[in-house]
Amino acid sequence: MSNNSIKKTLLVSLLLCLVCSIMVSISVVVLGEKQAENKALDVRRNLLMATGLIDVSATKDDVVEAYKKIEMKMVDLETGEFTEVIDPYKYDLKKSRKDPKENMLIEPSDDIANIKFRSKYSSVYFVKDNGFTTQVVLPVYGKGLWSTMFGFLSLAPDLKTVKGFQFFEHGETPGLGGEVDNPDWKKIWPGKHVYDDQFNTKIDVVKGKVTENPHKDFQVDGLSGATLTSNGVENLLHYWLGQHGYLKFLKNIKTRGYLK
Repeated sequence: MSNNSIKKTLLVSLLLCLVCSIMVSISVVVLGEKQAENKALDVRRNLLMATGLIDVSATKDDVVEAYKKIEMKMVDLETGEFTEVIDPYKYDLKKSRKDPKENMLIEPSDDIANIKFRSKYSSVYFVKDNGFTTQVVLPVYGKGLWSTMFGFLSLAPDLKTVKGFQFFEHGETPGLGGEVDNPDWKKIWPGKHVYDDQFNTKIDVVKGKVTENPHKDFQVDGLSGATLTSNGVENLLHYWLGQHGYLKFLKNIKTRGYLK
């Protein structure tokens, strides 16, 4: 067969395409696994930063070691009870909230976080120290100006005092709504109260700076020039701390003495 024949040219092209497609497929699988691993590590890093167990300088080994203090469980949000229907280590929040078998439609009048659907279940995290629960960490999410913001809210054992608040994914405007990542803004959350003594959600992201007033423990400075993102943060917290979020669960663990 001549080197310049059409058949040989097509054969070489076919073999080249085959080899390239195999190499691309292998790369996708290998890199996909690595990307999934890095994503899971980043989520754990942000969870731990919300608890204060690590800071931004933490290494991968630091994250792995600190995560040993975390106990993860699944909760049925309708009943507020722990559930074993879903393996917490196989649960994917983003997939679950879009899966018709696992999600539920939120009535527009209740959808203050503007998320339309939510999973029937959620993972929750307990920070343990010598067998005692020192923090309860709740995944929260809701719409900002441009994006759905995903984060972790960590509460003290009294279940009303914030220990930390950390977003791990969002698409808000850098320098404006993107200031939800600003360490100075995150530092003002610890010590604030999200509930009053009757478990009424009271946290308020105010416009401007919090001034000296009787409600200041329930108030957080708003983000300058990012009113809609600030409103989104407040709304998502009110949704997830309310009747359709974790309220039943938090009342259950409070009254049943789980926080030991």
